[in-house]
Amino acid sequence: MKRSLAAAALLCLAALAHAQLRSFPAQAKLGTIRHLQEMAVQIDGRQAQLARGAQVRDAHNRILVPAAIPAGSLVKYTVNAQGEVSAVWILTSQEAGR
Repeated sequence: MKRSLAAAALLCLAALAHAQLRSFPAQAKLGTIRHLQEMAVQIDGRQAQLARGAQVRDAHNRILVPAAIPAGSLVKYTVNAQGEVSAVWILTSQEAGR
């Protein structure tokens, strides 16, 4: 009985966590990205540099190394004052539809 209650509670928490949508900064732009090499990416056909310490997050909000970015991913991204990409969020299909 206790095991089934604990399992049900975990399933409910997992469903709630999965259902939460991420919020993005107001200045985040929409684009399609692919990794080129090292800290170089291409967004909407234009080459860009990732800033030092830039974070790339996948659709499950896990941090990725730049080389693991799936080519053609729809993303939201921010750019710092030097014009470098400072943060990237790979969008879920639900986020892309908003």
